[in-house]
Amino acid sequence: MKIFFTLVFCALLVTACRPQAIDTYQLITEPSYDASLSEQGDMALISTANSGLQLWDLDTNQQMFTWIHGKSDNSVVDTAISPDQKYAASLSRTSVALWNVVDGSSLGWWSLPSTGQSVALANTGALLIGLNDGSVMSLRPNNGSLIKFLGHSEKINSVSLSADGKLALTGSNDQHAILWNAATGQPIHDWKLDNRIISVALNQAGTLSFIGDSTNIAKIIDNRRGEQLSQLSIIRRKMNFSTARFSNEDTLLITGTPAREVIVWRVESGRQLANWQVQRTKRAQIKGAVVYSVANKDPDRIISISSNGLIETWPMPVH
Repeated sequence: MKIFFTLVFCALLVTACRPQAIDTYQLITEPSYDASLSEQGDMALISTANSGLQLWDLDTNQQMFTWIHGKSDNSVVDTAISPDQKYAASLSRTSVALWNVVDGSSLGWWSLPSTGQSVALANTGALLIGLNDGSVMSLRPNNGSLIKFLGHSEKINSVSLSADGKLALTGSNDQHAILWNAATGQPIHDWKLDNRIISVALNQAGTLSFIGDSTNIAKIIDNRRGEQLSQLSIIRRKMNFSTARFSNEDTLLITGTPAREVIVWRVESGRQLANWQVQRTKRAQIKGAVVYSVANKDPDRIISISSNGLIETWPMPVH
């Protein structure tokens, strides 16, 4: 009985001491397909199930624009906001659209030759679209150029662009993550892992790459040397990432997972500094929640948005 009591007491203690968000509020209540936070964490772009594509000002909690990507059944599956917050992008399975964040105008809509999987956006308005057939479209609406990158052999799961739109990083089911010139299609580095690449991310300058596979391998690469800088210290058999963003002058990596987790890592060592779980909502039909996007709200706070419609704020860990 004493052992049982001790175990119960310990379990209650762990539950009581579990870190909580500094602030939590419900941005939307209806189902969503994807969401992106701006680099500064003051805007959110959300693909809702029934109310179109919504751009929100998170400082005032006011909706700025509502956009209709296409037909009512043409659901947006991926979104992006440029680092300078001038452009937004939405991707459905059949098309991609570019929007002006300043005045809400539509800047273009393009049909896709294959099923769309992932989209990235640069400060120039340049778009990167990963497709189901293994190809990647590098589209530059400002000068009308289009490059189709054919360096992968299987479905593209994740794409990323440097802030200036010059470097592209793509991850595929073919187990390769490739860094390439987005203007010419010329490969720069090709990294092969043992399993499917699920998530990739570039820092704004394009000097660092994050690559995560379908098991528990996640690496940070120094793009200038093409060599591994660190590997995330993951002790579980499996950890997939739904989002990743470099922060604090590229000393930290903030990630989200499909299992409600927001995690902060030290870039240089791959060591985990903090791990939180986003809240469940009472209306949620599914107990879990996917963390869609993460960002630095300011030097002391991290912000996340998840599939349950919650915006949550977390304390920046000491590092």
